[in-house]
Amino acid sequence: MASIRRILACTDFSPASERAVHRAARIAWHLRAELHLLHVVRPLDLYPGLSLDAEVLVSHDETLRRAEQARIDAVAGELAQTFEVEVRPATRIGRVHGEIAAHAEEISADLVVAGARGENSLLDLVVGSTASRLLRLAACPVLIVRKPAEEPYRKILAAVDFSPISREVVRHALELAGGARVDVLHVLGTEAERQLRRAKLAGVDVVDWLDRRRTEAARQMDTLLASVEGGAAAGRRFLPGLASAAICEDIEENHVDLVVLGRHGYGGGLQDWMLGSVSKDVAFSTASDVLLINPRQPA
Repeated sequence: MASIRRILACTDFSPASERAVHRAARIAWHLRAELHLLHVVRPLDLYPGLSLDAEVLVSHDETLRRAEQARIDAVAGELAQTFEVEVRPATRIGRVHGEIAAHAEEISADLVVAGARGENSLLDLVVGSTASRLLRLAACPVLIVRKPAEEPYRKILAAVDFSPISREVVRHALELAGGARVDVLHVLGTEAERQLRRAKLAGVDVVDWLDRRRTEAARQMDTLLASVEGGAAAGRRFLPGLASAAICEDIEENHVDLVVLGRHGYGGGLQDWMLGSVSKDVAFSTASDVLLINPRQPA
């Protein structure tokens, strides 16, 4: 049974967000999911230097919201006709990060989709103090869209470290696949390998150490894929090196359309993610779409 039943696509009407809503609509069609469309109106009182009467501010914001509602209603109508999906448009007034989180919680969204660029980009939001507030999205996977959405995904990469979140990473990759090829990648190199090479310790054979790591990783991969419905059909790859660099190289070499990653793994939580962990490095570096999965209780 599909775990993605309600999708929230965020738009600021920029070209980047247009790609995002089209991708969300395509996924909704494939999974027969509800598609919710959200535009957040930034209220005048958030702009510095304005000293207007409160009643004037409220009146202006509501007028703008109604105008934007008409605009998003038109977009929803076009999506419903083009993709043959049910679309529920909405506008909210407030800070973008908070309103996305609140609306996602209100509709029990299973997936949030947003463009990688634009006035209200999620990638822009994770830089600086806004990121901590965006943690309210933690229970919901977030898809960052960069690629045009005219075609379904053709190649999907699930990057795993065998932490508990890895099963969710593989499951979501398979769920979004449709007819796409899904490969599961584990990067063998770790900080331990780098320290071994740097120290050049006598009696330590790094090649032999990597061989043993590969054997153990293959066993863990078998166990992981056996635990996910359809996992046996996924391809398997093992690469040496540092995780973020190896994942990005694999994406480029194999022309991957979508990479699926866990936000929380053996590398730490979102605080580490902001400061330079694997998920952050890949999300900011790759040209592919990126789906970030957070742990949650099984449905």
